[in-house]
Amino acid sequence: MSENAYKISLNYSQILALVKQLPKRDKAKLSKELAKEAVDIRLTRLLKSFSTDELTEEMINREVENVRSEIYARKKES
Repeated sequence: MSENAYKISLNYSQILALVKQLPKRDKAKLSKELAKEAVDIRLTRLLKSFSTDELTEEMINREVENVRSEIYARKKES
């Protein structure tokens, strides 16, 4: 069976009415897909907010080593 793609314009109320007609299983699948999309959008925004050209991998590694040294020194003092 081949699938045809159709484009139609629906407003929110019309889509909601259609979704309410779906079986519970399909509603759950739709809900999961919408949740995945929302997570993808948030993750993309988060990654963009941390994106910078000012940090190099060397700078990050140096800072990681500094923090590790501080933690080791604190544990040694205890």
